[in-house]
Amino acid sequence: MSSSDKPLSGINVLVTRPAHQAAFLSEGIRAAGGNPILFPVLEITDVKDLNPLLALIDRIEEFDWAIFVSPNAVNKVMPLIQAKRALLPTHLKFAVVGKGSADSLKSFGVDRVVAPTARFDSEALLDLEELQQMSGKRVVIFRGNGGRQLLGDSLIQRGALLEYTECYYRAKPDVDASSLLEKWSQGEINAVVITSSEGLHNLFDIMGKLGQQLLKTTPIFTTHERIAGIARDLGLEKIVRTVDPGDKGLLQEMQTYF
Repeated sequence: MSSSDKPLSGINVLVTRPAHQAAFLSEGIRAAGGNPILFPVLEITDVKDLNPLLALIDRIEEFDWAIFVSPNAVNKVMPLIQAKRALLPTHLKFAVVGKGSADSLKSFGVDRVVAPTARFDSEALLDLEELQQMSGKRVVIFRGNGGRQLLGDSLIQRGALLEYTECYYRAKPDVDASSLLEKWSQGEINAVVITSSEGLHNLFDIMGKLGQQLLKTTPIFTTHERIAGIARDLGLEKIVRTVDPGDKGLLQEMQTYF
């Protein structure tokens, strides 16, 4: 088989996604001849107290809009909603920030979803016509702990009555990076995939001084300009931002690069 059939042959790619979200990308890297090295820098766990979330689901028909910030939010909330009610309120509109969240909603039978089609971020969602006239609309945003305030703040400015509900917990994993640092020091990490700004900060912290130096000279592949900007601020030198969003864009960009 020629190298054009296996453009990532001999390339070791550090995949930093949460473990349960890394399968498609890892398989794509393998199919192109590369070697994915899984090193999750974000840990997704259940919230400790489900009661606030369950109480909100009990009155889901009060809302005009349900907005999910990530596939994790969809996958934590929708089974709870479906366990409590056979049918969703017919007036309830669904919106998401990214394509992955829209796909996750489809898997739960929600086909009509408002979502950006080019950039996948809060700004792009806020640009959509459907979310301009929000005066008096009741909105719930399902998200992890913390997170950006831009989406909610902007909707409030447009007159929405907003509630946030935390449905999962994001944390920096407690991991020993010494064996990874050893491989990296020997030139055995050729690329890094970063898909969230929080993940980039976590990786930077986990790797320590030596790892930060190695990160500076390793190609970093990312899907978003905001993450690329943070990478530049951290002093990283080889930042490759994909043209197409999502895993397919990442795979295409890596194959072109190498």
